[in-house]
Amino acid sequence: MNHGTTLLWKRRALSSLSATRRGLPKPKMSENGVVPRAKVLTIDTMNPTVKNVEYAVRGPIVARAVELEKELSEGMKKPFAEVIKANIGDAHAMGQQPITFFRQVLALCSYPELLNDSTFPEDAKSRARRILQSCGGNSMGSYSASQGIDSVRQDVARYIERRDGGVPCDPDDIYLTTGASDGIMTMLKLLVCGEGVTRTGVMISIPQYPLYSAALAELGAVQINYYLNEEKCWSLDISELQRALDEARHHCNPRALCIINPGNPTGQVQSRECIEDVIRFAAKEGLFLMADEVYQDNVYADGCQFHSFKKVLFEMGPEYSDTVELASFHSTSKCYMGECGFRGGYMEIINMDDEVKAQLTKLVSVRLCPPVPGQALMDLVVNPPQPGEPSYDNFIKERTATLSALAEKAKLTEQILNTVHGISCNPVQGAMYSFPRIIIPEKAVKEATDKGQQPDMFYCMKMLEETGICLVPGSGFGQKDGTYHFRMTILPPRDKLQILLNKVKEFHQKFTKHYS
Repeated sequence: MNHGTTLLWKRRALSSLSATRRGLPKPKMSENGVVPRAKVLTIDTMNPTVKNVEYAVRGPIVARAVELEKELSEGMKKPFAEVIKANIGDAHAMGQQPITFFRQVLALCSYPELLNDSTFPEDAKSRARRILQSCGGNSMGSYSASQGIDSVRQDVARYIERRDGGVPCDPDDIYLTTGASDGIMTMLKLLVCGEGVTRTGVMISIPQYPLYSAALAELGAVQINYYLNEEKCWSLDISELQRALDEARHHCNPRALCIINPGNPTGQVQSRECIEDVIRFAAKEGLFLMADEVYQDNVYADGCQFHSFKKVLFEMGPEYSDTVELASFHSTSKCYMGECGFRGGYMEIINMDDEVKAQLTKLVSVRLCPPVPGQALMDLVVNPPQPGEPSYDNFIKERTATLSALAEKAKLTEQILNTVHGISCNPVQGAMYSFPRIIIPEKAVKEATDKGQQPDMFYCMKMLEETGICLVPGSGFGQKDGTYHFRMTILPPRDKLQILLNKVKEFHQKFTKHYS
């Protein structure tokens, strides 16, 4: 045996001995006598908080829907001709058309030679030139300031002032973000600290948008559930907030209260009185307020109106406007825009400690900057065509048509679902979803439990396999024990939505009969 071979066998022996001493199985040798290198990253050695993350709107139901689409494309026979994905608020994927002016300006910014093309209106060219002049090298391909392009933040501030009836807005309090999700995650990172009973607790509504539970799981924060009142159109009761807070203080340190208005997945629009009550509650209990307002243009029901938390806060006077800490969020992905893929958004911070604000600015600088095309789109949302400009009439026509169609589909969804015995649907006052309650027969509940599934997951998976309709089970959003729901978007075109709703009706009747 030569010297090299001797060293090789010594290394193998030491590796085997080391593993034995650490209580690990001896490493297995391959056929050529080489010990394979163990993976550094395994399911047992990865970050444990990541394993706790769940995101229902892109969970197993959606994965199966993608498989079914592939099977259909390969010619496999199914009891349906297409998969209808009503699981997520992706407006353009559901057929909603983009706003012409927004796409014209983005095209001009992406390919500036088009500025010489006479087919583009002059106001679109003017907006594009202004945006490009704010970009390094006059190119959207350059980085921007980490907080966002200065001129865009100024336009956002002016938009907020107009929206809120003249309440001042400082551009330095505006942070452009990669969609609203990025801003929400950033604020939670600042808030979460402590260990054990001092660990940060964050109050979130149930049902909730799974971004919140996923973010809290990833950060190792404590999720504090407060339940919306389904019997009162998913309203928020201060007594329920107090109950949740008092119980949570026994095992964590509650520091923040998250509100989604208009609501996702529940579609409720909060009254001004309710918002005032929430602000008083946050002030009394020393909570940081996070207001998710990405659906602020999506209000459909008579008698409902969007009120921003900032506007109400300042109209309540200095006792609150000078003290209550607030972060509010908006996005290009929802409302009448539906431009999810551009990942544009902003957050505004109110009454943040100056030293913390410096840390926030440092934190956002780590990711360099939000996508510049998303920032450009955000600028167009807050600074659209004005009266007298060439694109104004068409902009208003397209915007009105989109919101009117959504309002019509919100009403249609409520009406049809409420004709089905065993399904009850609250009015879809705003946002883009309905969250109907469903009665699942005991036999079906038992079968689901025996298979290790949540009953509403079992229900939605059956619906997908039999009808091609992809919905999200209510258990992915949270719900009171013993109740079952699903979330569906109202985004499909009216004719396709009508087909979808009729299929849901037929499936529920068949499902109930089978398991009765």
